[in-house]
Amino acid sequence: MPETLRGRILLPHGLVPARIHFDSHILAVEPDPEAPQEPLVLPGFVDLHVHGGGGRDVMEGEEGIRCTAAFHLRHGTTALLATSVTAPADELIRVAAACADVVRRPGAREARVLGLHLEGPFISPAALGAQPPFATAPDFALVDRLLATSVVRVVTLAPEVDRDLRLVRRLAELGVRIQIGHSRCSYSEALAALEAGACGFTHLFNAMSGLAHRAPGVATAALAHGTWAEIIPDLEHVAAGAILAARRAIPGLYGVTDAVAATGMPDGRYRLGRHEVVKRGTRVELADGTLAGSVLTMDAALRHLVAIGLPVAEAAARLSTLPADYLGERDIGRIAEGARADLVEMDGALRLRAVWLGGQRLAAGERVRARIPIPGGTLDRRSAAVQDSGDG
Repeated sequence: MPETLRGRILLPHGLVPARIHFDSHILAVEPDPEAPQEPLVLPGFVDLHVHGGGGRDVMEGEEGIRCTAAFHLRHGTTALLATSVTAPADELIRVAAACADVVRRPGAREARVLGLHLEGPFISPAALGAQPPFATAPDFALVDRLLATSVVRVVTLAPEVDRDLRLVRRLAELGVRIQIGHSRCSYSEALAALEAGACGFTHLFNAMSGLAHRAPGVATAALAHGTWAEIIPDLEHVAAGAILAARRAIPGLYGVTDAVAATGMPDGRYRLGRHEVVKRGTRVELADGTLAGSVLTMDAALRHLVAIGLPVAEAAARLSTLPADYLGERDIGRIAEGARADLVEMDGALRLRAVWLGGQRLAAGERVRARIPIPGGTLDRRSAAVQDSGDG
């Protein structure tokens, strides 16, 4: 039997009183002036940069990816890109193969894994951020092996390590979305990469050359020429004013979590690829204090964007419709006839009430047991419930 939801529903022209009828896909959208003010019904969130969550790391392989997808589903993310870290070639090949297995065999209670975001290894050793130290120049044999899995959708690279831009051009010809990130290149080098086929920027402002007015870098190129860029709205990586400035300059600015295994978990030590990281409240850090991903979830990202001044409809679109459009996924990230029934229900305070994946409801408050890899053993703890913010 088809389901029906009534409330304020996010449609292309804004939040309006309406009702939707759906099974696995949206069957009909109808105006309903008498619909209640709550719930707010939004498209499921689409996270294009996520390394882990609920105690698990994507680099662990298939189980790590599936547990990550299950955890983030409970926070409203209905589709995501599993995101690698810079690692030796054999580890990258293994995680790409594992991601391909998950894409082929999606789990019933897991966010849909759209493919792999390859963050490195073709990045600058001078701009690693929290990436493990395995940056390398373009290796076309490795690229061929990774692309053979058919799951690589996004590649983050530094133009200065691809001097002739051969890799940028090749990936662009194959339809891979190329993002400039972990780069100290100049403004002119970034502009040349955009002209060669790069189309986005990875975690804008973080691990990139900046806005110096006589020596502009990647961030300046993004603000001057960027159509698309991801940003981490955890209010740790980027201050509110910088998010608002980027919003005015870049039409396709969309939010990502950059979440790591520590997301939704107690303070302590976790893995990020080969690195050990430490969660302290709302921050995850390397031993030297460098931010190492985030503990953000997409429901918390929505609240943060609204808190800094974005209307709810715009904030939700920047976490769903825009990232789906960037990736060319037209049947997710929106509420429209024929789209997948991937939905989130929220109350007036933007607290998550329920998540719908392909028309199947996941109730708020469900928990999952996560295995937490720590040095010297494994610890079982309960991960955060769906109504928890996940940001400490």
